[in-house]
Amino acid sequence: MASLKPHFEIVDYDDAKSLDSAMITGEKYRITVLSDVLVRIEYSETGTFENRPTELVKFRRFPMSKFLRKEDSQYLVISTPYFKLEYTKNKPFYGSKVNPEQNLKISLVNTDKFWYLDHPEARNFKGAGYSLDNADGGANFGKGLYSTDGFVSLDDSESLIFNKDGSLGRRSDKRIDTYIFLYRKDFGFCLRDYFKLTGKPALIPRYALGVWWNKDYPYTKSELEELVWNFNKRGIPLSVILLSKYWHIIYEKTYSGFTFNYELLDNPKQMIDYLHEKKIKIGLNIDPTGGIHPDEISYERFRAKAGITETGIIPFNIFNRGILTAYLDELIKPLNSIGVDFYWIDYYNPKDLLTLRALNHYHYMDYNINSNKRGMILSRNGMLASHNYPVLYSGYTKVSWNNLNMIPEYNLTSSNIGISWWSHDIGGYLDGIEDPEMYMRFIQLGAFSPILRLSAAESHYYKREPWLWDAKTNSIVSDYLRMRHRLIPYIYTEGYKYHKTGLPLIQPVYYKYPEIYDEPLYKNEYYFGSELFISPITSKKDLLMNRTVHRIFLPNGVWYDFKTGKKFIGGKRYVSFFKDEDYPVFAKKGTIVPLAVLEEDDINNTDAPKKLEIQIFPGRSNTYKLYEDDGISSLYKDGYYLITDIDYNYQINNFTAIIRPTEGKGGVTSPIRSYIVRFRNTRKADEVILYIGEDRQTNVKSYVDGNDFIVEVEKASSTKQISINCKGTDIEIDAERIINEDIDTIISDLQIKTSLKEEIAAIIFSDLEIKNKRIEIRKLRVKGLNRKYIRMFIKLLEYVAEI
Repeated sequence: MASLKPHFEIVDYDDAKSLDSAMITGEKYRITVLSDVLVRIEYSETGTFENRPTELVKFRRFPMSKFLRKEDSQYLVISTPYFKLEYTKNKPFYGSKVNPEQNLKISLVNTDKFWYLDHPEARNFKGAGYSLDNADGGANFGKGLYSTDGFVSLDDSESLIFNKDGSLGRRSDKRIDTYIFLYRKDFGFCLRDYFKLTGKPALIPRYALGVWWNKDYPYTKSELEELVWNFNKRGIPLSVILLSKYWHIIYEKTYSGFTFNYELLDNPKQMIDYLHEKKIKIGLNIDPTGGIHPDEISYERFRAKAGITETGIIPFNIFNRGILTAYLDELIKPLNSIGVDFYWIDYYNPKDLLTLRALNHYHYMDYNINSNKRGMILSRNGMLASHNYPVLYSGYTKVSWNNLNMIPEYNLTSSNIGISWWSHDIGGYLDGIEDPEMYMRFIQLGAFSPILRLSAAESHYYKREPWLWDAKTNSIVSDYLRMRHRLIPYIYTEGYKYHKTGLPLIQPVYYKYPEIYDEPLYKNEYYFGSELFISPITSKKDLLMNRTVHRIFLPNGVWYDFKTGKKFIGGKRYVSFFKDEDYPVFAKKGTIVPLAVLEEDDINNTDAPKKLEIQIFPGRSNTYKLYEDDGISSLYKDGYYLITDIDYNYQINNFTAIIRPTEGKGGVTSPIRSYIVRFRNTRKADEVILYIGEDRQTNVKSYVDGNDFIVEVEKASSTKQISINCKGTDIEIDAERIINEDIDTIISDLQIKTSLKEEIAAIIFSDLEIKNKRIEIRKLRVKGLNRKYIRMFIKLLEYVAEI
């Protein structure tokens, strides 16, 4: 039997076996206490139990957890601070329909809740499903980890097992193998143990956080060059280009292909070199399950290495080691050698998750052969520990407002099962109606999503290129695509936190406020990393008002609109009115957000920037730990990274920002870096003291930009500490959001007589009760105010009444 290459080997294979002291074993059962909140239960009629890693579970050698054990010849009781397990020895775990917990019952300590095998777990908040292919607002969800029951179970009974060489196999008999997390309200402990059990989330390459392009179109080299030129000419960054099925020869009787279509791309390596020169990565669409066609350039080599004697289309079986080895060596390796960066595994078969998971695993693990290239794929959800195989692809989705509204919810439920890196069709992929407002809102959501992938089917009437729209749409969309690229330092740092701690990049607001889950107006809100809060707009605007009327719930604390700096007091619900160019992104007081400053002649570059803008909001001292590495290799595992602390020491009218490297090795970022430190909602300081290292700078460049005070630091050593102290009198701008200001801008923008605007404003901003304001507005009909505007202002007064 053929063997797999050494880089597929499971290095820490024995870590899949729990400590002997944690296991309680009987004739037909084994119960393992993995932690205070996690227990494994196994039942086998043959007394055979599993110590090998599985598709779901990689690590069981948890540190010994203290627990109480009481037993006699018939009964076993295990207690931890979080749960109490009661079991009738050697009885099947299943009870009767009337009394399902009669043989096995696990109670949550200090609650009236308990779990038993096949518990409905009705309060589970769900997790990501397989895909959203052909969805139009509806989605299929799987089980998540988050539940207001305070417990959740994961079944590992049917998962494939890993052999030491990395090959997959089936278990020899039927058994029950289930993990139960019993965390009460301490969901963080659940995530901690889940990632310890299944593997830490992968750190994706930095380039994946930029703007992706994906159109199902038969591109030639000149058309790709024109596409890149069009993006960059307009100052719009582009980081990744995906080539759909047309890159390869399309054969009869199979949809698989691995030989370039030389009629379209006569020199693939030259084309890839051109993209790399422009700092753009390339991914290829593949699906080997259609079989290997005889006209493939590597067909005979593949056939020989796989040990296949038959001719014709060779069926693909990823569980055959010979075929798997031949596939990677003779079909994938030649593509790697000319510079292909990653693969879009476009296998769609919801009934065959085993093949999908194996494809995802072996493609991802194949990157281990070279530490200079970090693993990444694009593929559908295999439904078991999929955080180990980023990026997940949600499939071909329809162009619709319904899908725009669904995507935030889908991302949030994904966090419930530990997944952050989803890639959706931003703008929608097929069908529907191309709508500039919907396109803008898709892009804005994408800018504050894990991955931003512009995507569409082949027709040129699907407009994902910003410049194909009207001037206003083009301008707004282009600005948000630039903002996305600028956010890479922040998102990459938050992605590193996710990798190290398991804290999802996107966190639902209902983690802290469970009641919000049942409020459709607010349930799509989420924390985007540690510093930002998003309340996505997913509905159409009021055409007369030319605003989107949007309801927002803000968590406790003080928040600022990230764009305008307007101040909001948290723990409240708001009604706001958003123009097309605005989006509900909020920063809490003391927020620190690092942003790249785009370089016009190197706009696609996603590396750690040579010039960094640091935005700091007032009100609270804070420290942000900026993480950077080379963004592409696995050398960060050997310490080749840099963590820079950005400290903000806040006192009213006297605050200090300190930038200092605190961990890691030099050489992974530019040795010289410039900074723009933007103190939000701050007037000009009377005194600015700047130190670079121990040297006080005599010429400090500082100025006011709108409501912000800016200090620039030019070409400082990235290994030296920078300290900026600002002092003054009454330099903090309060900028509390006032609803009347929003309404006044609405009145100002209306196409009605100015005299009517004056009368409307006098009524709206008067001290009259709401009902009397409605009466006065209706009276303006005799002065020429159109009925449609009267209805609009009546509705606006209803919103004011809510506030």
